[in-house]
Amino acid sequence: MSVESRVMPTLGELCRRGIVQAPMAGGASCPELAGVVSDAGGLGFLAAGYKTADGMYEEIKQLRALTSKPFGVNLFMPQPAADPAALDLYRQQLASESAWYETPIAERDDHGTDDGYEAKLALLVDDPVPVVSFTFGCPSRDELDALANVRTFTIVTVTTPEEAQAAEWAGADAVCVQGIEAGGHQGTHRDDPQTDGSSGLGLLSLVTQVRETVQLPVIAAGGLMRGAQIAAVRAAGADAAQLGTAFLACPESGAHAMHKKALRNPLFVRTELTRAFSGRPARGLVNRFMREHGPYAPSGYPEVHYMTAGLRKAAARLGDAQGMALWAGQGHRLARDLPAGRLVQVLAAEADSAWTEMALRRSTS
Repeated sequence: MSVESRVMPTLGELCRRGIVQAPMAGGASCPELAGVVSDAGGLGFLAAGYKTADGMYEEIKQLRALTSKPFGVNLFMPQPAADPAALDLYRQQLASESAWYETPIAERDDHGTDDGYEAKLALLVDDPVPVVSFTFGCPSRDELDALANVRTFTIVTVTTPEEAQAAEWAGADAVCVQGIEAGGHQGTHRDDPQTDGSSGLGLLSLVTQVRETVQLPVIAAGGLMRGAQIAAVRAAGADAAQLGTAFLACPESGAHAMHKKALRNPLFVRTELTRAFSGRPARGLVNRFMREHGPYAPSGYPEVHYMTAGLRKAAARLGDAQGMALWAGQGHRLARDLPAGRLVQVLAAEADSAWTEMALRRSTS
């Protein structure tokens, strides 16, 4: 193989429009959504979280049949085991939910805390995809080198300048800078309950700090719903923007229909970070389950996720949005019910228009 053929593609080559569809674990980031986004010039992503290695591979095969364009796969980093006593106490707290939904809560967890990480990584090295991103931590240099050797572009999700620096030292090709506004799980490398509600940087401030800390390409994520916001993070130093909630409402999204409707339902007026559903801080629409159980939820990811899985599924079957995990960013009320390909086009046009307007203002000031 020639040296030229082994040159790593750039972020711009992988994502022509500078718009990344966030990997949303739990079903939203399905092959249909990722394929349409990639075909439209964005970078579609599959979420390998909560899937087996074989399940991940099946979705990759489906996506390859849908598009010839670059796409990504997101992996969750292994997590430390939670305190069994804290988990047992929360299981007791959820007894009323078990009775209400007539659904038992698993007494123990057989899923482990590594999410099948090693098997998934081995598969992605053996049968490479264009992009692999990581959440909840930073891989080792050896792991990132293994992906680099097969020309896979790697991205590490970070929430602080220090995490971005660790990703750069480990050999990542880019960082996804996640602001506190982002929907779903915060991708912090260390889960510290003592910082709940008292830490977390807004996206614009975080992008600027990371830009001045590392030399890597920056993908900005957190509450972005309009092209003007994409232009704003570009002005702050981002090379691309990652959007999750904006794509959640698209018809190609695998999100539950009630989840999609809730994004603009006036009943759900705000979002909060909570451990109630998964044991790790995640931003979602405030509902009954979050209000009643959030204050008591322990640091216990992914054990709490599997503990509440049956309850969440039962709530969905019954059409009860008050018992579901309605992950959403702070900009959820701006969601648009557009086909994913059209949404990419609209966002790109809005961003270009805003960027041109900013340039005109600078030239006339």
